[in-house]
Amino acid sequence: MLLLVLGALLLLFCSLDVWYFLRGAQVFIQAWFQPRIWDILAEQSIDGMVLPHDLDYMGHMNNSRYLRECDFARFHHYMRNGLFMASRKLGAKMVVGASTIRYRRSLAFREAFEIRTKVVGWDEKAFYLEQRFVSKRDGFVSAIMLCRQNVVRCSPESIIEFVCKRKIECPEFPEDLKHWISFISASSQALRAESGLEEKNK
Repeated sequence: MLLLVLGALLLLFCSLDVWYFLRGAQVFIQAWFQPRIWDILAEQSIDGMVLPHDLDYMGHMNNSRYLRECDFARFHHYMRNGLFMASRKLGAKMVVGASTIRYRRSLAFREAFEIRTKVVGWDEKAFYLEQRFVSKRDGFVSAIMLCRQNVVRCSPESIIEFVCKRKIECPEFPEDLKHWISFISASSQALRAESGLEEKNK
């Protein structure tokens, strides 16, 4: 019986990223029991630490782990400010449409950090977020990420109005975000032209 259980667990861990789903459940439970954040523009933070399974061959947190940690931090953020539950009630889905991360200093083994997440703004199709990895050792911003969270089957404005019970004016985009959005638009146009979609739509 024990061998059967161990075999089933081995098959499960080989077939699925079990730790990803366990971490997702942990973040969900943690956010569920924390106080609600009523200001959707407020910055929120979630703590982390570089563990053995986060390391690359250089002994630092590997590049892909930053993106993974950002996923959990955004989910935590949406849970606490009400955007996640509102999107579910409205039948909407939020998916990552683009992200750019800049690495400034590596995070070492057992180094504690926090991810500070905030909604920078939105347009008719997406939310735009900034996420910072801040070392607890000295407060240095080790990495910074911009993320475009596309909203499917709804609009960001409708979700915000559902949460806040009133319309909220979008803050003015910072210059770096404006340049990033322009890059995304230019890249999209180039790929559409490359695939012939621009000609088909004429």
